[in-house]
Amino acid sequence: MTIEQNKLLKELHGPAMDHAALVEALAVVEPDHARRESLLLKLSKMTVSQRVQLALKGGSEERRSLIRDASRVVQRAVLQSPRLTDREIEAFAAMSSMSDEVLRVIASNRNFRKNYVVIHNLMNNPKTPLDITLHMLPLLNPQDLKLLTLNKNIPETLRTTALKLFRQRKEGRQNN
Repeated sequence: MTIEQNKLLKELHGPAMDHAALVEALAVVEPDHARRESLLLKLSKMTVSQRVQLALKGGSEERRSLIRDASRVVQRAVLQSPRLTDREIEAFAAMSSMSDEVLRVIASNRNFRKNYVVIHNLMNNPKTPLDITLHMLPLLNPQDLKLLTLNKNIPETLRTTALKLFRQRKEGRQNN
């Protein structure tokens, strides 16, 4: 426990708090780094087929690590896991470190595209391939479309196309 953390906890709980309670509070607040290191060590010793099995049957922490695996087979297995949640897909779609192949798989899956947050995250992800984002552009609501025109992290082509679509929709509403 760092000195700053100790001071902060003492401020929050007053002087009556004992050391055991501080350690317990710290355990709740900070993730277990030793467990994380052991997971990475365990993954590094596994074969591809073992990692695929873990991707399909493992927990969210394992999937979070395995989605970054160099093997495309393992990445696809993570996306095919029956235990995969919407929040995990949303997070994967937002990751700028994600490979464009994984982003393509997410975008091509109908069940994933039913979630608007996934679409929004894919559109704002600079790694999402341009052909995918251009096809999904009409799915955005006007407010997100306008914000997309201001996003400097995405390709210029996507920004200008989003601006054109935003203006067309705006003119269509004014004419009605």
